Amino acid sequence: MTPGCENGFGNSKAIGVLDDDGELVAGMVFHDWQPGPGLIQISSASKTARWLTANVRHIMFSYPFDQIGCQMVVLQVSAKNERMVRIAKAFGFTPYFIKRMRGRDEDGFVFTLTDDDWRNSRFTRKIHGQA
Repeated sequence: MTPGCENGFGNSKAIGVLDDDGELVAGMVFHDWQPGPGLIQISSASKTARWLTANVRHIMFSYPFDQIGCQMVVLQVSAKNERMVRIAKAFGFTPYFIKRMRGRDEDGFVFTLTDDDWRNSRFTRKIHGQA
Protein backbone atom coordinates (compact mmCIF):
# COMPACT_ATOMS: atom_id res chain seq x y z
CA MET A 1 0.00 0.00 0.00
CA THR A 2 3.02 2.32 0.22
CA PRO A 3 4.15 3.59 -3.19
CA GLY A 4 7.90 3.40 -3.67
CA CYS A 5 8.29 0.61 -1.12
CA GLU A 6 7.40 -2.35 -3.33
CA ASN A 7 10.71 -4.07 -2.50
CA GLY A 8 9.98 -4.10 1.22
CA PHE A 9 11.67 -2.40 4.14
CA GLY A 10 14.28 -4.88 5.33
CA ASN A 11 14.81 -4.97 9.07
CA SER A 12 11.91 -2.92 10.39
CA LYS A 13 9.13 -2.57 12.95
CA ALA A 14 5.49 -1.91 12.14
CA ILE A 15 2.40 -0.65 13.94
CA GLY A 16 -1.07 -1.39 12.60
CA VAL A 17 -4.29 0.51 13.24
CA LEU A 18 -7.52 -1.49 13.43
CA ASP A 19 -11.05 -0.18 13.08
CA ASP A 20 -13.91 -1.10 15.44
CA ASP A 21 -14.46 -4.33 13.47
CA GLY A 22 -10.81 -5.37 13.85
CA GLU A 23 -9.92 -4.68 10.23
CA LEU A 24 -6.53 -3.17 9.40
CA VAL A 25 -7.15 0.38 8.14
CA ALA A 26 -3.69 1.93 8.43
CA GLY A 27 -0.14 1.14 9.31
CA MET A 28 3.27 2.63 9.71
CA VAL A 29 6.66 1.01 9.21
CA PHE A 30 9.80 2.22 10.96
CA HIS A 31 12.84 1.34 8.87
CA ASP A 32 16.45 2.26 8.08
CA TRP A 33 17.27 2.69 11.78
CA GLN A 34 20.65 4.33 12.25
CA PRO A 35 21.55 4.13 15.96
CA GLY A 36 24.72 6.24 15.65
CA PRO A 37 23.04 9.48 14.59
CA GLY A 38 19.69 8.42 16.09
CA LEU A 39 17.72 8.50 12.82
CA ILE A 40 14.84 6.33 11.63
CA GLN A 41 12.54 6.56 8.63
CA ILE A 42 8.78 6.15 8.80
CA SER A 43 6.47 5.11 5.98
CA SER A 44 2.70 4.82 6.28
CA ALA A 45 -0.41 3.95 4.34
CA SER A 46 -4.13 3.95 5.07
CA LYS A 47 -7.45 2.94 3.62
CA THR A 48 -9.33 5.78 5.30
CA ALA A 49 -8.69 9.35 6.41
CA ARG A 50 -10.09 8.75 9.92
CA TRP A 51 -7.30 6.72 11.48
CA LEU A 52 -4.93 9.41 12.75
CA THR A 53 -6.42 9.99 16.20
CA ALA A 54 -4.60 11.62 19.11
CA ASN A 55 -3.95 8.19 20.65
CA VAL A 56 -2.52 6.82 17.39
CA ARG A 57 -0.28 9.89 16.99
CA HIS A 58 1.05 9.41 20.51
CA ILE A 59 1.82 5.70 19.92
CA MET A 60 3.24 6.44 16.47
CA PHE A 61 5.85 8.88 17.75
CA SER A 62 6.36 7.33 21.17
CA TYR A 63 8.02 4.33 19.52
CA PRO A 64 10.90 6.22 17.85
CA PHE A 65 11.34 9.01 20.40
CA ASP A 66 10.51 7.39 23.74
CA GLN A 67 11.16 3.68 23.21
CA ILE A 68 14.28 3.48 21.03
CA GLY A 69 15.77 6.92 21.65
CA CYS A 70 15.69 8.47 18.19
CA GLN A 71 16.55 12.12 17.91
CA MET A 72 15.04 12.46 14.41
CA VAL A 73 12.37 10.82 12.27
CA VAL A 74 12.61 11.10 8.47
CA LEU A 75 9.60 10.87 6.16
CA GLN A 76 9.64 10.82 2.35
CA VAL A 77 6.48 11.97 0.55
CA SER A 78 5.54 12.47 -3.08
CA ALA A 79 4.73 16.09 -3.87
CA LYS A 80 1.54 14.72 -5.46
CA ASN A 81 0.37 13.47 -2.06
CA GLU A 82 -0.96 16.86 -0.98
CA ARG A 83 -2.87 15.45 2.00
CA MET A 84 0.24 13.84 3.53
CA VAL A 85 2.31 16.96 2.83
CA ARG A 86 -0.28 19.01 4.79
CA ILE A 87 -0.30 16.48 7.65
CA ALA A 88 3.50 16.41 7.91
CA LYS A 89 3.68 20.19 8.04
CA ALA A 90 0.89 20.33 10.65
CA PHE A 91 2.82 17.84 12.82
CA GLY A 92 5.83 20.15 12.76
CA PHE A 93 8.01 18.26 10.28
CA THR A 94 10.52 20.44 8.43
CA PRO A 95 10.06 20.05 4.63
CA TYR A 96 12.87 19.78 2.09
CA PHE A 97 11.64 19.83 -1.52
CA ILE A 98 13.59 17.57 -3.89
CA LYS A 99 13.02 17.75 -7.62
CA ARG A 100 12.55 14.36 -9.30
CA MET A 101 12.86 12.50 -6.01
CA ARG A 102 10.34 9.90 -7.15
CA GLY A 103 11.47 9.77 -10.77
CA ARG A 104 11.78 12.00 -13.79
CA ASP A 105 8.18 13.22 -13.56
CA GLU A 106 7.56 13.24 -9.82
CA ASP A 107 8.98 15.59 -7.23
CA GLY A 108 8.97 14.88 -3.54
CA PHE A 109 9.72 16.04 -0.04
CA VAL A 110 11.99 14.74 2.63
CA PHE A 111 10.53 15.76 5.97
CA THR A 112 12.40 15.69 9.26
CA LEU A 113 11.05 15.84 12.81
CA THR A 114 13.34 16.06 15.82
CA ASP A 115 12.48 14.71 19.23
CA ASP A 116 12.62 18.26 20.63
CA ASP A 117 10.22 19.59 18.00
CA TRP A 118 7.81 16.72 18.63
CA ARG A 119 7.87 17.12 22.42
CA ASN A 120 7.28 20.88 22.06
CA SER A 121 4.51 20.54 19.47
CA ARG A 122 0.89 21.38 20.15
CA PHE A 123 0.14 17.64 19.90
CA THR A 124 2.29 16.57 22.86
CA ARG A 125 2.68 19.45 25.30
CA LYS A 126 0.07 17.99 27.68
CA ILE A 127 1.56 14.50 27.50
CA HIS A 128 5.06 15.72 28.37
CA GLY A 129 3.86 17.99 31.19
CA GLN A 130 4.14 21.35 29.45
CA ALA A 131 1.51 24.10 29.46
